[in-house]
Amino acid sequence: MTLGTAGRPSETTLTAGALTTDLYELNMAASYLRRGLAEPATFSLFVRALPRDRGFLVAAGLEDCLSYLESFAFNDDDLRWLEAAGFDHDTIAKFAALRFTGDVFAIAEGRVIFANEPILEVTAPLPEAQLVETFLLNQIGYQSTLATKAARCRIAAGGIELVDFALRRTQGTEAAMAFARVSAIAGFSATSNVAAARRFGLRAAGTMAHSYVQSFSSERDAFSAFVEDIPGAVTFLVDTYDTPNGIDAAIGAIKDLKLTEGAAIRLDSGDLVATSQLARRKLDEAGLSWVRIFVSGGLDEYDLEHFRRSQAPIDAAGLGGRIGVAQDAPTLDTAYKLVQLGGRPVMKLSPGKDSLPGPKQVWRQNPIDRDLLATRDEPGPAGAEPLLQPVMRGGRRVGAASSIDAARQRLASDLDRLPETARRLREPIPPPVEVSPRLASLRDATRRTLEGTAP
Repeated sequence: MTLGTAGRPSETTLTAGALTTDLYELNMAASYLRRGLAEPATFSLFVRALPRDRGFLVAAGLEDCLSYLESFAFNDDDLRWLEAAGFDHDTIAKFAALRFTGDVFAIAEGRVIFANEPILEVTAPLPEAQLVETFLLNQIGYQSTLATKAARCRIAAGGIELVDFALRRTQGTEAAMAFARVSAIAGFSATSNVAAARRFGLRAAGTMAHSYVQSFSSERDAFSAFVEDIPGAVTFLVDTYDTPNGIDAAIGAIKDLKLTEGAAIRLDSGDLVATSQLARRKLDEAGLSWVRIFVSGGLDEYDLEHFRRSQAPIDAAGLGGRIGVAQDAPTLDTAYKLVQLGGRPVMKLSPGKDSLPGPKQVWRQNPIDRDLLATRDEPGPAGAEPLLQPVMRGGRRVGAASSIDAARQRLASDLDRLPETARRLREPIPPPVEVSPRLASLRDATRRTLEGTAP
């Protein structure tokens, strides 16, 4: 059964308060406030390195971050807890008055990104910019991980329709909501998650469980009852007992009930290439060439690639646990680093974890064979597109929230322009990210200053 969209969709997946942070953020902010350290600070959020077998990432999570920043505040319960935890009355008073008043430049959701490119940059009074670090890292890192996994599945699937089945396998229901949203950005056609379908205006889709089939005296009875009770498109789960017999039972039910459209069979176990070929043959011989074949059962992009290369007659696939937790690469090496304070460029010099100073811009040309990382205020190459755009000024959004449809279009466009070597599933080669001469000069000068070797 499938459901259309209804109601007014919301484009955010969760809510969080000011205490959704690490303790050391609160400690640092308290110290800044006590000492009057409130200069404008710019922090840059980026991924240090791509995970194995990733030739690109997909930016996601920005909409939740902007919603969080707009509503950032310590409520009365937060303040009472902080007081009980040992923060002094002066600090509590300063926290009570704190709101996010900064600016944000960001790469739009759905854009393809690479290592060391700022996904977003925050400029705000130092305590504010520091306190929001943990939430921004959490949402950008996690949702970009999921969006990338979903995009890889969409690439691998070719013409196979994809449905999000991840709700029962993700690490919590908030994660399932996030995955439903980013999988839609990646091009999935529907979700089994009804709450996500309602919230985001997605199509809800579902079949039946083995327990339903087991609740009747025969598969044929179960299929007939389901069609009678749940009118509309129906998908018959045919592998509860013996798959060939289950296919025959579905064919019998379809003919007995004179179904003429919208029916499918679902294969959830075994050799899905071989059984889909058997099912297609049986359906065609019965004059049911219009009945679709849907598969599921712990699938990922590598399975989808195998189906496509084997020319398996599979029309659609439900993807759950491996995708909803990005099983092969569940985290990103994200960083949120101070790059400018009060107009003074700063950088980190730690070996293997050094950073680039100053606010930045990422310039991209067509095709996406390389990106240029530059200082924020320098012009880009002729015909290049600036990826970092102002999305928040003075703590308020610039323009309306971006929609899932718009993000989906951005991703499809970027993937079309991405080299095949970056799109492939195994041993991809990401396009290089080059540093502009001006940014390289700023880096070298800042390094010399920090090392005490400046002339």
